[in-house]
Amino acid sequence: MSNVTIIRYFLLLGFSDQRELQILHLAVFTAMYMVILIGNFLIIILVARTTHLQTPMYFFLVNLSVVDLGSTSVTIPRSIANALMNTTHISYSECVAQMLFFLFFMSSDIFLLTVMAYDRYVAICHPLHYTSVMKWGRCIQLAGGAWAAGFLNAALHTGTIFSLPFCSNIISQFFCEIPHLMKISCSDPHFSEMWALLFSSALGLGCFVLIVTSYVQIFTTVLRMSSKASRQKAFSTCIPHLTVVSLLLSTGIFSYVMPPSSPSYNLDEVLAVIYSVVPPMMNPVIYSMRNKDVKTALWKLFYQKLPNNKSVS
Repeated sequence: MSNVTIIRYFLLLGFSDQRELQILHLAVFTAMYMVILIGNFLIIILVARTTHLQTPMYFFLVNLSVVDLGSTSVTIPRSIANALMNTTHISYSECVAQMLFFLFFMSSDIFLLTVMAYDRYVAICHPLHYTSVMKWGRCIQLAGGAWAAGFLNAALHTGTIFSLPFCSNIISQFFCEIPHLMKISCSDPHFSEMWALLFSSALGLGCFVLIVTSYVQIFTTVLRMSSKASRQKAFSTCIPHLTVVSLLLSTGIFSYVMPPSSPSYNLDEVLAVIYSVVPPMMNPVIYSMRNKDVKTALWKLFYQKLPNNKSVS
């Protein structure tokens, strides 16, 4: 414990200390962040402006867009600013806040996807009871529960990690991430994180089981439908959500299962981008491309903005 020092700031090494690569990092991250902002804000605007999209399914989709905007806004802008100003500094308090809010939004993302799976289960397997089960009060409670569980999970991990003493302030990542902070801890972080990990694992496993169970029931019901049109309609509302779930889980699991890379390679940073940036960037595209209602609303929104169509009723 003699190497323990008082940490007032951390150094986010990011991808490279070469100015040319920093400029490339700046350009790529700025482009990805603009795509995330445009795509997710567009989903929110479409649902707010389109009456027939104001249903429980799209209410949860708006929550998902807010989560995606939040999770990327606490990491990417800071990384862009560091690359722009050629610095790696982040204060201790900023690092705490960044981890807390990143975990909050990412945890809420998983819980919201679980709620959305339940929504699709009720809509397809029990369509006659859908309006009575998925009332607006129930939807608000489910979304609020997802947000609350996400914050509880984030607060537990953040409090545990930052209660540890640190022997170094160098973080080999572009944001304050749990595995890299555990690496620079002077004490055994695995013992300290054990209860937090058990809690998160239980929640994660519960979400996974609920999602799988919901979709087993959904596909069983869909395959029994006699009408081809009904099957296609059911699949058109399920496939985007299932794709989003698969993208988030596969990238997240792959990122945390892979062994740490050597300092000469930036595999850890690339994997972090894959699970933290790619899903929020792809989610609006997935829902727009696979959902006829969203595509119709999107077409109407832009069609009405054309100068020659302002007078068209």
